[in-house]
Amino acid sequence: MNTLHKNQIHKLLLLCSSLFLFICAFSQVKYSAKKSISLTLSGTSTLHEWDMKSSLATFEANFTINSSKAITVVNGLSFSTLAESLKSGHDAMDKNAYVALKSDKSPTLTYTSNKSTITRLDETTFAVKTTGKLTIAGTTLDEEIDATCKVNSDRSITVMGSKKISMKDFGMSAPTFMMGTVQTGNDVVLKFDMKLTKF
Repeated sequence: MNTLHKNQIHKLLLLCSSLFLFICAFSQVKYSAKKSISLTLSGTSTLHEWDMKSSLATFEANFTINSSKAITVVNGLSFSTLAESLKSGHDAMDKNAYVALKSDKSPTLTYTSNKSTITRLDETTFAVKTTGKLTIAGTTLDEEIDATCKVNSDRSITVMGSKKISMKDFGMSAPTFMMGTVQTGNDVVLKFDMKLTKF
């Protein structure tokens, strides 16, 4: 084997090694949240503000995190929760809310996304805006959801955010209580807080 041929092989090996390191540094990793999820659906009424809470949901997404722990891509996002997992602590209120959510025919709230824009806020914190399909009460709409993602030292990711939802847009009627004397407002806010780990 002549010297020129050896040099070509050496260069090829170096190129392959560099390509492998590049792929590892920027490869996608699936993250999920199973138990570390907190959801709060908040609204108003003519009597008082109200909250419904749940810790039962599933979340998965592909994150690309480079060697400096910067999030560069988020896609393959999938979120779902059962409408009737949301509880206010008041059976009558829950029952009316489930009617508004049409939980008998459409029991699941879902959001899927394959598009995101990412803005770095500091060394480990990123603003992530996703665009996808949000399904509530059997109606699916194109929606944007903003979240703040923090990459922790163990490479888990803490995700927090909220989404304002118009019940009318999703074909829901705002529920009433106490024989119709208490009327809820049309807009509700879904807040989420979760810790993601590698799948």
